Amino acid sequence: MTHSAPPPAAVPIATRPGLSDETTGMLLGLIAVAIFSLTLPFTRLAVGGGDAGNGLSPAFVALGRALVAAALAAGWLAWKRAPLPPRSALAPLAMVAAGCIIGFPWLTSIAMRSLPAAHGAVLVGILPLATAVFGALLAGEKPSPGFWVMASVGSALVIGFALGQSGGSLQPADLAIFLAVLLAAMGYAAGGRLSQTLGGQQTICWALLLSAPALLPLVGWLCWQDGPRLAAASAAAWTGFAYVSVFSMFIGFFFWYRGMALGGVARVGQVQLVQPFLSLLGAALVLGEALAWPTVVFAIAVIAVVGAGRKMQVKRGENRRLS
Repeated sequence: MTHSAPPPAAVPIATRPGLSDETTGMLLGLIAVAIFSLTLPFTRLAVGGGDAGNGLSPAFVALGRALVAAALAAGWLAWKRAPLPPRSALAPLAMVAAGCIIGFPWLTSIAMRSLPAAHGAVLVGILPLATAVFGALLAGEKPSPGFWVMASVGSALVIGFALGQSGGSLQPADLAIFLAVLLAAMGYAAGGRLSQTLGGQQTICWALLLSAPALLPLVGWLCWQDGPRLAAASAAAWTGFAYVSVFSMFIGFFFWYRGMALGGVARVGQVQLVQPFLSLLGAALVLGEALAWPTVVFAIAVIAVVGAGRKMQVKRGENRRLS
């Protein structure tokens, strides 16, 4: 009795000649970080911080952008005819929703009412270390001591820079940023691990869609309560809202979770060390905030730390087939 040969499996991106899983993951992570780096400048534009003009309320920016992204996610899932996620995925999807879809956007929107985007950007620089911590806790990764040293040095650099910019003390809004970072790191790690089995696109899309039932009545109530403010919001505020809705909350995560699934949560998370300085450049271009030469020197130092951390060993669990 003869058996027909099974059809050849699709060749994943990571196995194509010249690109390892880790390299592909780092490249995808870098694209995502470039997208995420403009989140704080456009959030500040959306809430009308500083001299940005009539802005939207922080709550509307945070929850409204998630609802817009959820609508895009529903369309993508329908187009792909994606199956329902397994029950085991619900807990990590809830972590993604709490950390990346609600917690980080809401807290940073509040902070951007009073903090310059450049100041907030350097505080977000501790996100790689926080992501590595949650990666070790949730994703079963075991970074080497050298990796932790490089992550700590990079985080110390950005924290020192933040303290220097604020005169040696932190503002109340800084605490909102730090809490936002912890929540985002939890969501990144949980989503990065889930992406190994569910796929990066489905991970963020299902997390958004599962958040929609809670978001819809809240956004509806905000529209009713803040109707006059929404009507008076400037075109710049709506431009900022559009960016954080489509790019920060949706498209960026397609690259981010796919990259983490391929390269590992802790390893790819280190790419975020360059995000504060891309955000500083974005703040200068979008908001006209000053970009001083010490920032360039600082950027070079942080990039050097990323390069060193890139070479440190990170033990990962058994690789899973990506959907």
